[in-house]
Amino acid sequence: MAEIKSTQGAAQAIAATALRAQQARMRVIAENMANANSTSQQAGGDPYRRQVPVFEPSKIDAGQGVRMARVQPDQSAFRTEYEPGHPSADAQGYVKLPNVNTLVEAMDMREAQRAYEANLNVIETARAMEMRVLDLLKR
Repeated sequence: MAEIKSTQGAAQAIAATALRAQQARMRVIAENMANANSTSQQAGGDPYRRQVPVFEPSKIDAGQGVRMARVQPDQSAFRTEYEPGHPSADAQGYVKLPNVNTLVEAMDMREAQRAYEANLNVIETARAMEMRVLDLLKR
């Protein structure tokens, strides 16, 4: 009985670390999407740079989970548009726009949501199994 409970507790603890990691990932994605059309405050300056979450294994009592280690800037090139009258335009009339592709961000958000839901299902299933075991032991 104790072994069954500890296995289910481990599954819940590991899934909980994944929930926190996916929640942090969704915050980063939301920030990227919110800044997808922002421009620099100064002429010819750099706009918002897309942020990318970096995950790493995390040791917990129950085993190994996951956590977001850091957020790092995406070094891909900025988009440019020719708008000579724009306050952020450089000397040639080009405005730098963030390197954020909203379609990619939307797909990443959906993937993070599905991973979050899957980990919620792990927790719910472990709880249901625990309740079922307790019901069986009462008989």
